[in-house]
Amino acid sequence: MKIRCITAAVLLAATAALPAQAETRVTYKSAKTASSYYQMGVQIAEAMQEASGGEISVTVEESQGSVQNVMEVRARGADYVFTTPPALVGLAQGGKAMFEGKGDPAFDEIRALFPIPSLTMHFVMSRDSGATGFADMAGKTILLGKGSFGAREGEKYLELFGIADQVNIADVELSNAVPALKNGQIDGFVTSGSWPAPNVVEAAASTGVTILSLSDEEIARTERARLVIPAGTYAGQEADITTTSLPVVAFTTTRMDDETAYLLTKTYWEEKDRMAEAAKWWAGVDTGLMENITGKIHPGAVRYYEEAGIALTDAQK
Repeated sequence: MKIRCITAAVLLAATAALPAQAETRVTYKSAKTASSYYQMGVQIAEAMQEASGGEISVTVEESQGSVQNVMEVRARGADYVFTTPPALVGLAQGGKAMFEGKGDPAFDEIRALFPIPSLTMHFVMSRDSGATGFADMAGKTILLGKGSFGAREGEKYLELFGIADQVNIADVELSNAVPALKNGQIDGFVTSGSWPAPNVVEAAASTGVTILSLSDEEIARTERARLVIPAGTYAGQEADITTTSLPVVAFTTTRMDDETAYLLTKTYWEEKDRMAEAAKWWAGVDTGLMENITGKIHPGAVRYYEEAGIALTDAQK
């Protein structure tokens, strides 16, 4: 009996001495489940799980929007990763706009990890409308949608370019944009999201459309980032489309340890091309988007970028 007890004790001690298989758990909060950004989160979670051999476990959470994602920083822990435009982080840290009176020291601890596909503006006109520029939208019926970034941005551009009073705004949900375009109920619609946008793909393939390009002067007036959608992205698109975008970035906070931030960033960039084989919106992400990160990058992520030879600004470090 004594021998058995000693043997069991030795085995227990030996097992305890073995290195543990540590699992890194992360919560990734992005957007509503029906959005492309939620699907991106699912793809990132799957890529992290597979590439790490199960050592990185990512749980994707539905979100009601970017503002909520930033606000939750106040109550979240070291495992929190969220997506939002960098501009919102700046507003939160400055206590401005929708964050006025809601400031919190936790906002100052927000740090970037990596860029994801930008919210890209699409001004989609039926080929039958003959529209090739913003001036041609006068007298046409346009669907803007309601409450979304694309709807607000579209309305802003119509005002900015002096045609708001000359455009008929359709009272139709954006989800019905393609059927409404096909049956002639509208002449065009405005949408934002990662490219290629599913509703634009469907419209281009089924009815034939012209996606408007903006001149450099027009882009400068919008005060948004310039983005080029390569020729051939949509059916019948023979030339590049120059438009505007709102950068979106995955963030965490200084509560996350450096090693986890390093692994998340390294795995993301190494798996990006493979994710692009399943969803083309990842093809629009390259290191050129790093310039859209206006705040500080997490030290663990900085380590990866320096190893990979990706230049960072002093303000990002």
